[in-house]
Amino acid sequence: MADELNPIEQLIVKTLEGFGATKEDTLKTADAIAAKCSRPKGLVANALVALSNKGVIKRVVREKASGYYLVKK
Repeated sequence: MADELNPIEQLIVKTLEGFGATKEDTLKTADAIAAKCSRPKGLVANALVALSNKGVIKRVVREKASGYYLVKK
C-alpha cells in the first residue's frame, strides 16, 4: 500500500504510527500532525483528505477540531 501513497502521505502515516493514533480514543488533530512532521498545515490537511478518501485513515468530526487515526491495514 505504501507504493500508492505520495511522500507527504507516507510521512503522515508514519507520524500517526509514531503517535500511536490507531483508534478513535487516540486520534490527533491536523495541527498536531503538521507540527510533528514539520510541514505546512494546508499541505497536511490536503494529504489527510486524500488518505481518508483512500481508506488509510479515519476522520472523526468533533466540536472543536476534527481528529484522525490510522485504520488497521
